[in-house]
Amino acid sequence: MLHESLRSEIPGRLEEIAVVPIHELLSRIHWDKAFGEGVFEIGYQDHVERRIVRVPFARVHLQKGNRFSFQLETDLDGIVTIPFHRVREVYRHGVLIWRRTGLG
Repeated sequence: MLHESLRSEIPGRLEEIAVVPIHELLSRIHWDKAFGEGVFEIGYQDHVERRIVRVPFARVHLQKGNRFSFQLETDLDGIVTIPFHRVREVYRHGVLIWRRTGLG
């Protein structure tokens, strides 16, 4: 789901961004300089803390062609691998722009 207030701020049609798979959205933020301008955060499901943890996108490292996971810099564990299916939310300037739907 994409927050409607970003319709004019984020290039691309609202419907296209709302249904894009998370690996494609994160790749676009990373590789498309015009689209990726701004302060982004992702929220992923942390199984240890049993909650959604928000981290700056600057700590996310994508590998070109990897559609299954990304590397995340953490303060405690160094670099960890996070599967894309654990990403639940994406924020731009603190505003929710994408949320994984269909979770119980």
